[in-house]
Amino acid sequence: MKYVVVTGASTGIGRASVKTLTDNGFHVFGSVRKQEDADSLTAEFGDKITPLIFDVTDEAAVKAGAAQVKQAIGDATLAGLVNNAGIAVSGPMMHIPIEEVRYQMEVNTIAPVIVTQAFLPLLGATNPPVANPGRIINMSSVSGVNAAPFVGPYSMSKFALEALSETLRRELMIYGIDVIVIGPGPVATPIWDKAEEVDITPYEKTDYLGPLKAMLNYMLTNGPKGLAPSKLGELVHHTLTTPNPKVRYPIVPNRLTDWIIPRMMSKRRLDKILAGRLGLNKLGN
Repeated sequence: MKYVVVTGASTGIGRASVKTLTDNGFHVFGSVRKQEDADSLTAEFGDKITPLIFDVTDEAAVKAGAAQVKQAIGDATLAGLVNNAGIAVSGPMMHIPIEEVRYQMEVNTIAPVIVTQAFLPLLGATNPPVANPGRIINMSSVSGVNAAPFVGPYSMSKFALEALSETLRRELMIYGIDVIVIGPGPVATPIWDKAEEVDITPYEKTDYLGPLKAMLNYMLTNGPKGLAPSKLGELVHHTLTTPNPKVRYPIVPNRLTDWIIPRMMSKRRLDKILAGRLGLNKLGN
């Protein structure tokens, strides 16, 4: 039996990963925050999944989850850890409350460190080393290499996750544990339903109200047209099983326009395009 831990397994990419992995013979330990989400996973996947109830920012709870997994798998080694849990905080950096920025970093950047430290011994970070150590998959984003206006905290967290992944990949070579990044563009998940609930009233008296509305409209229009979560689940399975994985997998709906061309463009040119689309041209022009 092959065992994998997936954080943020209740919906979206996490749940799609659970489905693909269990369909391919893995037993998944899926982290959720609520008992009702745990019950939902069990109802759908039966004995192919073991829900772990913890908040990824709670170090003690995560360690307890790791102990639960250790008890379940005995002397076996985890085949993988998928750091998927995350949130998206938005707003203009000039005005966004610092506590929201701090919470964004706590969930998307500090929490993967907490989770990784807790589960590394089960992945094979031991001396003497194990024969077949597991892999770590960190779910980043296009925003981890190209920061957009008004999602600064989210982009900060994903840029940091990319750096964390690079450091871990090199440090964990002594144990044979690989670290792979998946960087998706928009994915058609319930996160877009929450976009309608974004409260921009705190910024009504700022110079950013118009551009914020334009950005929110763009998200509501294009987000649901993103990748199917199943595509991400398939990629997670691939990264865990392919003999020679890449260090990073960008996956976007329109690769040419959403990935290749923006990366070929100068930053200044891309700035001007974004400014035109969102109304971020200099005041008075």
